[in-house]
Amino acid sequence: MKSNQSFFIKLLIIQCLTVVCFSQDFDFFYLVQQWPGSYCDSKQSCCYPTTGKPDADFGIHGLWPNYEDGSYPSNCDSSNPYDESKISDLIRSMQEEWPTLACPSGNGSKFWAHEWDKHGTCSESLLSQHQYFEAALDLKKDVDLLQILKKAGIRANGESYTLNNIKNAIKDAVGITPWIECNVDSSGNSQLYQVYLCVDTSGKNIIECPVMPRGKCGSSIEFPAF
Repeated sequence: MKSNQSFFIKLLIIQCLTVVCFSQDFDFFYLVQQWPGSYCDSKQSCCYPTTGKPDADFGIHGLWPNYEDGSYPSNCDSSNPYDESKISDLIRSMQEEWPTLACPSGNGSKFWAHEWDKHGTCSESLLSQHQYFEAALDLKKDVDLLQILKKAGIRANGESYTLNNIKNAIKDAVGITPWIECNVDSSGNSQLYQVYLCVDTSGKNIIECPVMPRGKCGSSIEFPAF
């Protein structure tokens, strides 16, 4: 009898742990948009997707669950892998708004699978696979970074702009402070690479970031053409 009780207790613990693992366990998302000109103008270079050169526009890098202490969950559910059939109606939009630039050239599927498996599965208690990708697409549509910067006189023409002017242009437009990530071009110059905005756990509302990522840019950064 004791042996059976011990078995059922262990089974209950395993079930409880499973529920905890797959429950909502993050505080906010980072919506990360990437400038393709800066991705390509680096030592690693880039490869255009098999669908052709992307538009000269910011592309989605990912929608990443995060904790308020600066850490983040990852690869939360290997039993729910990326399934393109679940997002077939979104593929065309994703090819336009979420293009891959990695080498060798691909159609985007490998990139999107990585984003879902590493990040999306950690939000699956709130967002299905379809809802996750759709949320990122809708957020990008709501925050048109290229137009925001253009209206502030900041253009992707290879010129340098102050970091404060870039941040303030985005903050004035969306009402929220962004975080700017830089990389370096093949000559070692700092350039505008990625823009982070924080989103609540519903995946719908831009919020002030509880914590910013690590890293910093110079006071003056290039905005390369693409």
